[in-house]
Amino acid sequence: QVQVTESGGGEVQNGGSLRLSCLASVVPTLFVINRMAWYRQAPGKQRELVASITNDGRPTYTASVKGRFIISRDNLDNEKNTMYLQMNSLKRDETAVYYCNVKIYKPDLNYEYDYWGQGTQVTVSS
Repeated sequence: QVQVTESGGGEVQNGGSLRLSCLASVVPTLFVINRMAWYRQAPGKQRELVASITNDGRPTYTASVKGRFIISRDNLDNEKNTMYLQMNSLKRDETAVYYCNVKIYKPDLNYEYDYWGQGTQVTVSS
């Protein structure tokens, strides 16, 4: 009933660019897709929030990526929303697994769930 699928990771040289995508799909009569966000987790470190975007398109960024990363979202319909993260001027210490997080609201329960994608590896090499 809820699916979250990421794509777009890979290896890029220091200073290069990559674009990540996250598709969230739901049964529209049962669920509402709310905030979508990107997190990352580097080896030996805690998972951290990179950027988020509300369902009306308002973005927020962690300080270290402001001016380099751009988060955007296509609300195609009530069933599918796609979120993107354009990452520019990537740095070696941004090598991590990047995860899509989606907050899914269930109106009949008045409750919001967290759904995570499987993660996509981003490697920034010298």
